[in-house]
Amino acid sequence: MDDDALYTIGALARRTGLTVKTIRFYSDTGIVPSTDRSPAGYRLYDLRALARLDLVRTLRDLGVDLAVIRQVLDREISVPEVAAAHADALDVQIRSLRLRRAVLRAVAKRGSTPEEMDLMHKLAKLSDDERRRLVNDFIDDTFGGLDANPDFVDMMRSAMPDLPDDPEPDQVEAWAELAELTQDPDFRAAVRRMAEHQAAERAQGDTTGLHHDLTETVREQVGHALAAGIAPTSVEAAAIIDALTARYAQVFGRADDTDLRRWLLTRLEVANDSRAERYWRLLAVINGWPVPTSLVPVFAWFIEALRTGLEE
Repeated sequence: MDDDALYTIGALARRTGLTVKTIRFYSDTGIVPSTDRSPAGYRLYDLRALARLDLVRTLRDLGVDLAVIRQVLDREISVPEVAAAHADALDVQIRSLRLRRAVLRAVAKRGSTPEEMDLMHKLAKLSDDERRRLVNDFIDDTFGGLDANPDFVDMMRSAMPDLPDDPEPDQVEAWAELAELTQDPDFRAAVRRMAEHQAAERAQGDTTGLHHDLTETVREQVGHALAAGIAPTSVEAAAIIDALTARYAQVFGRADDTDLRRWLLTRLEVANDSRAERYWRLLAVINGWPVPTSLVPVFAWFIEALRTGLEE
């Protein structure tokens, strides 16, 4: 290509693949002004104009608007600055598109109504801070003003929903369900009762915190009973209850007597709400954690067996 050559709009169009109309528009708006005019008045462009036009085409292909392109060409901002800002904007757009895709797949899977789809979409669009605020508001409402088990409250506050940038449909579903669950007045009331029970226990001197080892003991022993088909009302169940109440007596420093069993029954009944377990399972799905095996059947068996022993 001759460095001194001048080219018509038609020649530029053939070289760049842009239409004559587009090049004329860029010329009229001063983005790619003509270099000269032919004796007949036709616009002519040199190699610098061609290079400028190539840059404009590239930036437009990347989605940069004309106002920003003009700033680049006028050296008000640099190409790297534009690239960085545009990449950040694309990150937001990509995340939004991924969320929309996940919502649509979840809607297709569930056969949701238009109202459910709208709610799911609104919830999915919440920012990380907004999701945490919603869950923290739930915790504040249910545990606020009470001296409940601090280890338990800390555990709840540390387990926040963290929806990934490219969520699976089941993660979007889980988040929508968790958000609805935290707004359920009946569930809030149940959790508040749990918090009040914890506060009452602490007022009587219980500072033992969380009891993961006890939970595992119950899971193991009652799990074996369930697998063996042992009924909670059977004689065999009584022996399992004896072993478990002895363990509770040891942990809490109490006598293994009828009072302990009544206290334990109340404690289990207050805590054994299937919705509370659902809350933690939904968090696991949202955050990509391993989903634990349900303990609802285990503690239901434990409660019934304990109650049977007290009624005899």
